[in-house]
Amino acid sequence: MNVPAGHGWDKVEYWSSYFLLAVLGSVILTRLGFASVWSVPALDLVLGSIALLLILASPWIARRRRSLRIAIVAYATATQLVPLCVRHPAVLLPLLGALIPVAITIWALVALSRKGRAGQGTGQT
Repeated sequence: MNVPAGHGWDKVEYWSSYFLLAVLGSVILTRLGFASVWSVPALDLVLGSIALLLILASPWIARRRRSLRIAIVAYATATQLVPLCVRHPAVLLPLLGALIPVAITIWALVALSRKGRAGQGTGQT
């Protein structure tokens, strides 16, 4: 795998997105592995299997496109959270509370990535 050339924050985003994909892949793989123990709806199996295949293929299909990696992460996350929230709406409140630190982290990463791009044209490091 070639790391994209660029500033340090591009590399941070690159590796953190693949780490997130690995974590999501392990969660989905564990959930699919327990499908024989607990009853899992057929739709969840299909969506989870597609998400797992996309995660496994992401080093090839999303190697150079950040938007495609983010789309795969969003799809894989949605396949795990949306069915849970639809079946058990009481889970929605803790998930909304968990969005606060996630939003702060995303804001910080976006701010840092923009800061890294500001010096590109001037040759600053």
